[in-house]
Amino acid sequence: MLDFSILSESNKQYCTMHMLTLSTTVALLLTGAAAFAPAPHYCKQIRTVSMYKMAKDENLTEEERTEAIENALKGMTNFSNKYLANTGTKYCTDKSIPAVVIKGLAEHKVTLGAPLCPCRYYDDKEKEAKDGYWNCPCVPMRERHECHCMLFLTEDNGFAGDETNISLDEVKDLSNAGFS
Repeated sequence: MLDFSILSESNKQYCTMHMLTLSTTVALLLTGAAAFAPAPHYCKQIRTVSMYKMAKDENLTEEERTEAIENALKGMTNFSNKYLANTGTKYCTDKSIPAVVIKGLAEHKVTLGAPLCPCRYYDDKEKEAKDGYWNCPCVPMRERHECHCMLFLTEDNGFAGDETNISLDEVKDLSNAGFS
């Protein structure tokens, strides 16, 4: 985990003031930038899913929330497909399992600002999302290829299928199957 305490107070304020995402901040840290010089492209405010959370998702209109969930669903589906390819893991033989998990991750991305594992119980979801341990891919998955959700399965898992791709339409259809 990166130590953000190395940021100077002015850099922290800059990132907060310009609402830079965590990934942008990490990229700036990794480039060894001693100070962040304001640039015109940093000053544009782009509404991302995580920024919706900063505005509290309960303040979103139904239309904004639907759009945010749709965008997060696309993003989590793409992420899951790419992560499978990068790790050599597979989806479950029953594709409704990854579909429901991806939908849960997308909903948490909107409501919590992070893709917190939807398959666990948390006393305080916001605290857990900030901690990051159970944010997908969780630490057990990254370290040992152990996915509690059965989203990313190793070939030796009896439930692992041959599928390494799931479409957005499949996620939508299968995650809503049986619900009205």
